[in-house]
Amino acid sequence: MSTESTRGRSASATADATDQHAVFGVPANLLAAGASVVLIGAFLAVLYDITDVVGRRNQFALLVVGTLVLATVVGRTIRLRVALALAAVIAGGGFTAYFLALPPSQLALLSPERILADSLALLSGLSALRLLSADVWALAVTPGPTFLAWYLVVRGRIAPAVTIAGFGLGLFVLTTDATGALTLVGVTAGMAALGFDGIDRYGRDGGQLDVLTIILAAMVVVSASVTVLPGAGGSPVIPSGGVAEQPTVEANLVSASDRISIVGSISLSPKVRFEVQSSSPAYWQTASFDRYTGDGWVRTGDTEPYSGGRLRGPDGPSRLVRQTVTPATPLDSMPAAWRPVAVRGDVASDTLLTQQGNIRPARTIATDESYNVTSAVPQYTPASLRRTGTDYPDEIRERYLALPDSTAPRVRERAAEITSDAETPYDKAVAVERWLEANKEYSLRVSRPEGDIADSFLFEMDEGYCTYYASTMVVLLRSEGVPARFVTGYTTGERVGDDRYVVRGLDSHAWVEVYFEDTGWVRFDPTPAGARQDAESTTIESARSEGLDGIDTNETAAAANDTDTETPTPNETETNETETNATPDDGQVPRIDERLGVTPVAGNTTDGDESDDGMPSLPSRETLFVGFAALVGLAAGVRRTRLPMQLRFVTTVYQRRTDSPAADVVRAYDRLELALERTYRPRRRGETVRHYLDSLSRVGIDERTRQVGRIYERARYGHGVTRADAEEAVAVANDAVRSRLPVVRRLTN
Repeated sequence: MSTESTRGRSASATADATDQHAVFGVPANLLAAGASVVLIGAFLAVLYDITDVVGRRNQFALLVVGTLVLATVVGRTIRLRVALALAAVIAGGGFTAYFLALPPSQLALLSPERILADSLALLSGLSALRLLSADVWALAVTPGPTFLAWYLVVRGRIAPAVTIAGFGLGLFVLTTDATGALTLVGVTAGMAALGFDGIDRYGRDGGQLDVLTIILAAMVVVSASVTVLPGAGGSPVIPSGGVAEQPTVEANLVSASDRISIVGSISLSPKVRFEVQSSSPAYWQTASFDRYTGDGWVRTGDTEPYSGGRLRGPDGPSRLVRQTVTPATPLDSMPAAWRPVAVRGDVASDTLLTQQGNIRPARTIATDESYNVTSAVPQYTPASLRRTGTDYPDEIRERYLALPDSTAPRVRERAAEITSDAETPYDKAVAVERWLEANKEYSLRVSRPEGDIADSFLFEMDEGYCTYYASTMVVLLRSEGVPARFVTGYTTGERVGDDRYVVRGLDSHAWVEVYFEDTGWVRFDPTPAGARQDAESTTIESARSEGLDGIDTNETAAAANDTDTETPTPNETETNETETNATPDDGQVPRIDERLGVTPVAGNTTDGDESDDGMPSLPSRETLFVGFAALVGLAAGVRRTRLPMQLRFVTTVYQRRTDSPAADVVRAYDRLELALERTYRPRRRGETVRHYLDSLSRVGIDERTRQVGRIYERARYGHGVTRADAEEAVAVANDAVRSRLPVVRRLTN
């Protein structure tokens, strides 16, 4: 064999080996490293979002850059054992800093049992944003896994790196802090990294690319449609069913949930939820939220059992209001006037206290149970609120003045513009409340905006409903240094006696509370009342005309024809002063059920799954991505079964002759090569026919097959072939094809 021929074969073999360890011409090891970077980035993106919400975003960015630089340097200089020890030291130091940063009151409560319980709570759906010192926790969690994962990538250890980064992202899937889209990106990147790493190590044939593609597609679809634990997984990309199967809007707004996500268009529920016998009308509060995330609210801190006795009341003067609440449907919240100071009744022993001062049940309250609440309702006048100072307690400043680092400067500028003539916190609150009432229209039919809710509502939206109004007011006040929080519950409901009120689902509502020294939390409601009442009345009338059950009690049904029936607006003060209460009293009771957690179709007042024009709504981009991944996996599965080749092979059983011997030879060789591919292997890209047949001659093909190859070369590149050559080629191809089809072989023998 000549030297040139040997060199040619060597070059061909080298090119073939390189091609086997590349995808679309890109080395597989580079693709594996790139996919690993995406997975690590998905893990860090969750932490970035956390630090953006709670602060320290810039410190987080510097910490990540320093950790990656250190891992890059260390990855080229030290061995794995030393790196593991260094990663352990980094992680230990971070968590030590976290514990030292906790408030003394929280630190005193720490114990091994408490730490274990908190860890299990995180793994079962407790958002990291609920941690009081979530900023320090995020900084503590970041360096250890980031350092170790990137060190392993630098060393070319892709599988362990994917394991570390995947575990970190998986933790945030369980805590519900990772969004569905980010989870998809992380899962896709992790599986792609493993797939490319397999190709880099074993070649495309040994790496089982089809199998990895199928697994990747399955992981994407499963991660998008299935939650790991109850309460985990955030919002799945693929819905489990129609609107009717989703949680009710009211349940997300006023239930015992610790997190609220603001959504788009909503609908109303006219069904009766509970009755209240109360010595005074009020807003029946269920929860308050202190941490604004940009797209919703989170309640931080733990709960503790109610042990009986009197709870702490407001900071200033108050009057007692006694209520008895009787459910008409099972309740997972405990509506009560602010501020509850005592609980009695069937569920008193199962009552929990939040750090915000609310009560909530440890279990669902059945319709045959009731509970009694005594509330110390704050007493104040506008004059007394104007006299309060701004020397707020540290806890109030830390919790109720915080805004995400990404809050746009134009939001703060608009807040300063609205409150430019206000001299006191009270005047600022009234200015913001009135500005929102005057400049935004009320509507249940809105599209959920991208990005920050308050920013979008201020500058991009003309209308919205209570969660948009309340969220925006809180952000504007915090921008001006006025402590405020987001509150959910029910408005008063329909009065059916001197001290009895029927509360429907459409009475659920969100409003604002502002903190004042020597008074405590005071209610403000920036949502226009008139439009809410119109929406409520329309919904009730429609439900009654349709004969729906659960809309009325005996008293409300009897009063349905009495147009003079009025429900008083709850007043939190009973004084003889001529000044109005902090919440403007227009003589109307705003009532509405504003559903959160699902986006029913705009314009529907009942459950449905079609838009206003009768056309089904288009799927989201994430859902389209999942569908595409499923199609890719299906295609890979079909290819893996070699079904296309099987069907093509069946069509080669018979060859019709033509007038051209050369064309018959080319067709015969194509049939022969398909048979050889079925038994041995396909011809590689760049491999000549002669080299291909020579390589197969070492594993079983005969001289007749090689002769067809020589005839093929003459037909394609030589001086032509004869009819006899063509018949020989066709005969060999017939034998090769039919011998590999058992049914045909039996019929032709």
